[in-house]
Amino acid sequence: MHDFAADPPVEERVGDLLRERDETVAVAETATGGLTSALLTSVPGSSAYVDRTVVPYDYDALREMLAVPRETLDDHGAVSAPVTTALARAARDTADATWGVATTGVAGPGGGTPETPVGTGFVAVAVAAPWGTGDSGATVTRHEFDGDRSAVREKLARQALAALENEANERPD
Repeated sequence: MHDFAADPPVEERVGDLLRERDETVAVAETATGGLTSALLTSVPGSSAYVDRTVVPYDYDALREMLAVPRETLDDHGAVSAPVTTALARAARDTADATWGVATTGVAGPGGGTPETPVGTGFVAVAVAAPWGTGDSGATVTRHEFDGDRSAVREKLARQALAALENEANERPD
């Protein structure tokens, strides 16, 4: 699980950052199947900043657990920017966390389409700002990774944590 880790690993850098800022994160992940959360919680003391993780893996779970609208799923499919953004916002809001992180993707070896080939993944990061400021928001990015299922999942999970680190560093504490 550390084939693509930097030194120090992104999960340690994110943990240090969130702990220093007294911020929390909630994660919703599909294609990574809990790997993003496993990386986060591999750091000693992660209970100080990891609020919860949810791994909804099919359309019904996306709707039932995190209220992703049926229309969004119908219009865009589970592996899409709109669904990933909805997941990050829902993770943040249902946990009342500072940050919500979400992943969707096609890890393979099957399941890809010409529009969304195997190796495609989306990462969304949502932040909660104080009520009334209008500063809450979310970003989403699309990625294409090479490798087998295991490599795609690890790269996508690490990309999710790198995106969280980047967004947190860009936001004043």
